[in-house]
Amino acid sequence: MDKEKLVVLTGAGISAESGITTFRDSGGLWEGFDVMEVASIEGWYQDPEKVLDFYNARRRHLKQAHPNEGHKALVALEEKYDVVIITQNVDDLHERAGSKRVIHLHGELTKARPENASQPIWDIGYRDIRLGDCDEKGSQLRPHIVWFGEMVPMMEFAALEVATCSKLLIIGTSLVVYPAAGLVDLVPEYAPIYVVDPVVPEYRFPSNVQFVHESAAKGTPKLVNELLDSA
Repeated sequence: MDKEKLVVLTGAGISAESGITTFRDSGGLWEGFDVMEVASIEGWYQDPEKVLDFYNARRRHLKQAHPNEGHKALVALEEKYDVVIITQNVDDLHERAGSKRVIHLHGELTKARPENASQPIWDIGYRDIRLGDCDEKGSQLRPHIVWFGEMVPMMEFAALEVATCSKLLIIGTSLVVYPAAGLVDLVPEYAPIYVVDPVVPEYRFPSNVQFVHESAAKGTPKLVNELLDSA
């Protein structure tokens, strides 16, 4: 018997509890940096060394971080569901927790690619990228991150998963960043939606939504237990 498909959309809230700084705070800064200086294609062209240094620091920080109870709880769902995680986060905490199918909408911090091509993609782990690190064709390596001003190549794959799911979990995302937020509009009418966040996202949800007003690390394990019991 095929397992019921359950899709999970995660955002910065789930990783924040592991000590991962969110991309954007209310002031438009990221640890003192203007977001557009370090997270846009224009910023890369203007000062690639600054961008590399910024992501090198993020990578070193990620190495010291650990999956929290929210990440770990989602792995347990695979016992009874066909689980696909779609994350807006660039960290590897879902994978390190043990989740098998993870789609990264905004790229992956532990990977690199040539600055002038989408392929190939190399797994660099937590190592630094320096100005002058090039591929065999002489192209400078850059973080495998989707910056402002760039296409979201995994969006089509994510859309297909959401459009064919039987349940959708939304964890730790404000649903203000597009195109990711638009995925919610693709959920089948019959599929219930569960939202785990201490603050309800300002989003026009359909009627079949259940809210868990807790942090990802606290609320996700509780919701997962309910879903496993009802499966």
